[in-house]
Amino acid sequence: MPSLSLSLLSLLSVFSPLLLYLSHSQNESDKQTTTTKEREKERERESQEESIFIYQIYTSLLETEIREETTNDEYEYTMMMTSTISSSSSSIQSTMRLNNKNHALLRNKNIAKTTNIIRNTSKSTVIKAAAAEPPVLPYRVGHGFDLHRLESTAEFPDLKLILGGIEVPHDRGCVAHSDGDVLLHCVVDAITGALGLPDIGQLFPDNDPKWKGQTSDVFVYEAIRLMKEAGYELGNIDCTLIAQRPKISPHKEKIKKNLAKLLDVHESVVNVKAKTHEKVDSLGENRSIACHTVVMLIKA
Repeated sequence: MPSLSLSLLSLLSVFSPLLLYLSHSQNESDKQTTTTKEREKERERESQEESIFIYQIYTSLLETEIREETTNDEYEYTMMMTSTISSSSSSIQSTMRLNNKNHALLRNKNIAKTTNIIRNTSKSTVIKAAAAEPPVLPYRVGHGFDLHRLESTAEFPDLKLILGGIEVPHDRGCVAHSDGDVLLHCVVDAITGALGLPDIGQLFPDNDPKWKGQTSDVFVYEAIRLMKEAGYELGNIDCTLIAQRPKISPHKEKIKKNLAKLLDVHESVVNVKAKTHEKVDSLGENRSIACHTVVMLIKA
């Protein structure tokens, strides 16, 4: 028995420090667990407070948007549904989900309304919208283009090449219902285009005997009249003639001066350029002549 007691005492002396260490470790672990739980509770509380703050801002903004996008009945219903939910953390999330759903439904409803309006728009509605009061623009820009066929004056002696009201010597002349002044026709189209009016072919149809052989300055004067009637004046105009022959450069200044006179503007706002067509297609083969014109009109 004495030997057994000694053995037990020896074992206790060996394991006692270990038991003390384990007991201490368990206490520390319990403390850490308690601290972690307290931190989690604190974070949850802070998160709830943050959610409440965000929710208050969110509902305030959403209420304003819903008021702008809905009828009175839809607005009252949405606000009633929002106010019936409590302010707890879970309820706040539910409320935000409900508001998101209502918001999406309202937007989808507006999209659906717009789609139905587009699909169901009748022809009379379109005409009614087009007839609304036009905007008063400070300036308008127009582009004109014209092209005429050239034929030999030896074969057709009555044909002439007239550009900007100036007769240019050439062995070919323009085939046209009027005098065939491709530059002035182009200028008229640019001005009426800027005004949103029909082109020269509609205003002065080539099947009307009244315009047979008519000098093109008459068309220019009419275009200017329409421009002034609409309350605009000419800002500047830029013309580009395209012809392989004859050379336009020797005649450009004379053409420019006459064009400024016809338009009743200073020469500084009129520009006339000329290009060849590098012997490509009818323009480059001296079988036709063309012109591009850009004009800016300014509110008078």
